[in-house]
Amino acid sequence: MQKIRLDILSNTKLTSDVCRMWLGACDAEGGRAIEAVRPGQFVNIALEGCYLRRPISVCDTAGGKVCIVYKVVGEGTAKLKDMTSGSQLDVLLPLGNGFDLSVSGERPLLVGGGVGVPPLLMLAKRLADNGKRADVVLGFNTAAEIILADEFRAVGCNVTIATADGSEGCKGFVTDAIAQAEGGNSFFYACGPKPMLRALQRQMKIDGQISMEERMGCGFGACMGCTCKTAGGAKQICTDGPVFFKDEIVFE
Repeated sequence: MQKIRLDILSNTKLTSDVCRMWLGACDAEGGRAIEAVRPGQFVNIALEGCYLRRPISVCDTAGGKVCIVYKVVGEGTAKLKDMTSGSQLDVLLPLGNGFDLSVSGERPLLVGGGVGVPPLLMLAKRLADNGKRADVVLGFNTAAEIILADEFRAVGCNVTIATADGSEGCKGFVTDAIAQAEGGNSFFYACGPKPMLRALQRQMKIDGQISMEERMGCGFGACMGCTCKTAGGAKQICTDGPVFFKDEIVFE
């Protein structure tokens, strides 16, 4: 983990309340820190007037730049939305344990729900670099909320969309779309809301990794604020996770 300053290169809307921000390294040290980011890790951003940093998953990295995709849900992300190119951010990165690509098998499945979709894009790209073409199932409430589907297709992924209202793709949840698919996947990776992850844990017969979300105080294990229950006892999402193997998590 390093504390660095990053330049805001762009900050654009993907939907009415979801934005994509590209950040660039100000120096060689920042560039090395960005190069060290692995799929599934996150950054922790300091914002003026906010006591706690805001943890946000990394969506992608490229040539000394890091991309985050965030939903405007409160004071911190509202401040982030209003920031423009040329400003700088105080950032801690990389944080947490990411996805393990070595266990993917030959035909991995990526499952994302809502703003749990972004960290899977970097994972899809790294899998593609290793010759693995992933199946991707993305779930949203409605067609207007769909993000990054075209980016996954550009990587060569087979993309299936599920919307709760049936406005695009399969009507229902990601679990419904998976149940209708032909199967044959070797391993799955998932990120999204807790009810989705709980349902996947129960449904999926293959092994997998899930990325947990929780409110964090520090983001690096000092405050114990993001503890979750696992088969091996209490663990911290910020340092032991956010990525855990499917059967590790005990959902309550």
